[in-house]
Amino acid sequence: MTGGGSRTRVIGAVLFAATLAACGSDAGRTDGSFFNPQEIPLETYTAEQIFERGEFELNRKRPSEAAFYFAEIERLYPYSDWAKRALIMQAFAYHQDQDYPNSRSAAQRFIDFYPDDDDAAYAQYLLALSYYDQIDEVGRDQGLTFQALQSLREVIERYPDSEYARAAILKFDLAFDHLAGKEMEIGRYYLRRDHYTAAINRFRVVVEDFQTTSHTAEALHRLVEAYLSLGLVNEAQTAGAILGYNYRSSDWYEDSYKLLTGQGLKLEAAGDGWLQQIYRQTIKGQWL
Repeated sequence: MTGGGSRTRVIGAVLFAATLAACGSDAGRTDGSFFNPQEIPLETYTAEQIFERGEFELNRKRPSEAAFYFAEIERLYPYSDWAKRALIMQAFAYHQDQDYPNSRSAAQRFIDFYPDDDDAAYAQYLLALSYYDQIDEVGRDQGLTFQALQSLREVIERYPDSEYARAAILKFDLAFDHLAGKEMEIGRYYLRRDHYTAAINRFRVVVEDFQTTSHTAEALHRLVEAYLSLGLVNEAQTAGAILGYNYRSSDWYEDSYKLLTGQGLKLEAAGDGWLQQIYRQTIKGQWL
């Protein structure tokens, strides 16, 4: 099975059943009449016939039924090439049905059984999607986000030349940004309740560990707010200096500028705290 052909079957499976109408004596297959496992034992059908039925069910937008038939091929014809093809389709059908645990299970079996197959990259990508598509709003537990990141990294690192690597990179960045958003949400919660030290710890995580996300500018501004509230002027000035250097055109910079200059302070690196180190590294290029 070539990589291009198998991927066409996986991604374009819903189109396959439509061609059955043009199959001459097999035209009756388009209404499913050729296949009646309620009257004829499923074991009497060939692997190919069961596979076609699975694709037929996908075309009818009945992915749970499709997954059942693809699973039956794996059970009835475990060592056949059809079983391999059905296994990746099983993972795809379960994912279409939003049955993510079973989709992961089927995808992982494919990776375990056929690690060198051309479709292993797609199986790994499906496994990652089974986590990624469950990432919920920021306010909830982010365990699935971590699992999505780990699985997406597997796609990127193990299959860098595959057609799924680019999509995995984009989703990795979005999931990474999602985690930063979680830290920000908690930090803002603490800040509103005047728990400044707890808030600073959350914003620090964003600045140190999530510098490439869309939340960094706000995190720096919130640090200015929190440090000023604690009377830690040097830290507030340094956070403002980093913000001004990297995000001068942002509204967060404007807000921090007003806060600091309103108290007669400059946006400049001062003191020797952790932000001073960030300043030296990111602005001065001094890593030692």
